[in-house]
Amino acid sequence: MRNSLKVARWEFKRNAKNKSFVISLLLTPVLFILFSTLPALLSGLGSDEEPVNVSVSDPSDIWAERIEPYLSSADLSWKTNVVTTSPDEWKSGLKEDESAVYLALDEAALTEGQITYYTTEETPDSFASEVQLLSAPLQQLNLQNAGLSEEQMAAVTTGVQFNAEELSGSEPESADSGSELARIIPGAFAGLILFSIVMTGMMIFQSASQEKKEKVSEIVLSSLAPSDLMQGKIIGYFWLGMLQVGVWLLFVLPFVIWRYDELPIVEYLFVPELALLLVIALIGYLLFAALFVGLGATIEDISSTSNFQGLIMMLPFSPVILFGPVLSDPNGLAAQVGSYIPFTSPAVLIMRLSLLEEWPWVEIGIAMAILTLSVWLVMKLAGKIFEVGILLYGKNASVGEIVKWVRS
Repeated sequence: MRNSLKVARWEFKRNAKNKSFVISLLLTPVLFILFSTLPALLSGLGSDEEPVNVSVSDPSDIWAERIEPYLSSADLSWKTNVVTTSPDEWKSGLKEDESAVYLALDEAALTEGQITYYTTEETPDSFASEVQLLSAPLQQLNLQNAGLSEEQMAAVTTGVQFNAEELSGSEPESADSGSELARIIPGAFAGLILFSIVMTGMMIFQSASQEKKEKVSEIVLSSLAPSDLMQGKIIGYFWLGMLQVGVWLLFVLPFVIWRYDELPIVEYLFVPELALLLVIALIGYLLFAALFVGLGATIEDISSTSNFQGLIMMLPFSPVILFGPVLSDPNGLAAQVGSYIPFTSPAVLIMRLSLLEEWPWVEIGIAMAILTLSVWLVMKLAGKIFEVGILLYGKNASVGEIVKWVRS
């Protein structure tokens, strides 16, 4: 273990000083914050557009008393002005560069329900939908003029709403958004750690292949055992993954707490359930890290990898095909099967436990036992492959050769 820790420290220092790693380490949270705030910034820019100048012809004297108070709560970018001019007179005095509208509210138009407004080329297209807000107060005014009481007007203007209720054998459960967030936030955190350390662990593949190609491993193995080198790489890249998560949280967590200050994110995050989710993420990393380090020892030229080796590299992404079924039914058959398959188990378990109110402890125990046994088995097989493959130069190992190494 002492030799493994030496290798781990060397791998950690070597990669932590790598410029590409440092750039990606700092650039990722910056991009997250940028893409989280950019839509709000763009919408804010759009809301600062010039107001529409609306000239209202109001011979019935209803605008100030009945319409304008209603529009004050509608948050419209209108600059209204009551005029006594006709449309032709208004048009003759209009500047060509002015975004303006002429709205005629004469008595005949109100009784017939056909109100005409005149626009210019500079009038924004959104005005056509905004002017529809006038229909509610104008309709209420016509009903009042017809002699209806307030109760009768309320009955006429109230729409019909259909509410669906699903019948079931049990009492309907009340929606508790707080309890949902208390489950989702720890699961999202554990998923972030799993994703980060697995993606960082994929660098083990490149490291082992590069050292094999440059024959660095031959020098290193003269002073320590192949198992020490393999274990050191796995530990070192785990530290790198945790460093990456720590830096991301240092940038992103204060931003998320500020952005969603009404949610007790820290309170929801540090709960006892988080410990189990982190253990699942750690075991998942060990599984994939062993695969990557063993696979990297079989490849000298990355550009000429075989289809078999490419499929192995795609295994961390295999849970994606189960995301839809798991989200729709966390207790369904697809979710249960995915919990027992070692390569999909970490991600599926974290997702299921983030969605379920009551955890299926029997299924969790079986899945964890299968996953732990798989890690031990893959570690043993990867150790055999790494021990032989890291010193095999000149070509990439074939599937037949890998099988011989495992069986020996």
